[in-house]
Amino acid sequence: MVVEQTRQAAIDLLRSLRPEQVSKLQAPFDTPDHQEWTYLPGDRPGLPLAELNPAQQQLALRLITLGLSERGAVDVLAVLDAEVILRGIPELPASGDWEGSVLGERYFLRILGDPTGFEPWAWRLNGHHLAVHVALVDGAISFTPSFIGSNPAEVRSGPQTGRRFLAGETDLGFQLLDALDSGQRAVAVVSPEAPDDILTRHDPVADPSLLHRGLAYGDMTADQRQLLSLLIGQYVGRAAGPIGLQTWQDLTQHGLEHLTFAWAGETTPGPGHRHYYSIAGPTFLAEYDNTQSDANHIHSVWRSHQSDWATDLLAAHYELHR
Repeated sequence: MVVEQTRQAAIDLLRSLRPEQVSKLQAPFDTPDHQEWTYLPGDRPGLPLAELNPAQQQLALRLITLGLSERGAVDVLAVLDAEVILRGIPELPASGDWEGSVLGERYFLRILGDPTGFEPWAWRLNGHHLAVHVALVDGAISFTPSFIGSNPAEVRSGPQTGRRFLAGETDLGFQLLDALDSGQRAVAVVSPEAPDDILTRHDPVADPSLLHRGLAYGDMTADQRQLLSLLIGQYVGRAAGPIGLQTWQDLTQHGLEHLTFAWAGETTPGPGHRHYYSIAGPTFLAEYDNTQSDANHIHSVWRSHQSDWATDLLAAHYELHR
């Protein structure tokens, strides 16, 4: 259902565009830069959101919201809100009109492949602190790499003072750490110093060996396991329901006891308290880092060792159609 709705949303968007817009938006699925991405500021391949008129914006939003859960869509659009605050851009109309805006020039939508056919295709939304990658192959969907960041993490001055971004990822991380006893904490806290950024950065293929092992799920109490599950849910829950469900099935199939939680940096929240954590398992990797801008600048990522860039789905597709 979601696959066909997504296909139709992409087709509707393409049909609404002028030829010069289509040439920016669409590229072959096997384009050489398919697996290149970054969360740093700068231009990206694709069509800037600023070049969409209001009707086209609604079609683009339809595509975006189909790949995301309701909370995931809120988180993605909040990245744009944080950018407005960071850049001191005059606030956009309540409708979120991107047309001609400076903000819209910082975010790019792209479709790889042909959604009207039966071959694999993908769409992606990229810009500062945002990378959403959705691939559709033979009726299945891949959602990773998935990156959401925010600067500021908490607004500390101005009319939006007190507003927080990615609060669940932050608060549940501290709650889990606080729930550990001294012996468990000695295993989970792998360094008194937090790294300056997520360790896997924006590499095309995430290397799990870069991460510390930390405390295993199997060595946690039932309440602690529940907190870890809720924390994982903050990442998995960004995706549309079927994607999140498949991710949980993969985690269970490969053994939840193999998941680990590692912490580095300050162990209490507060201004200037740099902190980092990672969650890792046979199929899953998540990282969170809040160290930059006096620890008011979050980077968070979800990677899959099996299905980043739909690797597993594409292998099955090409095996079936060789």
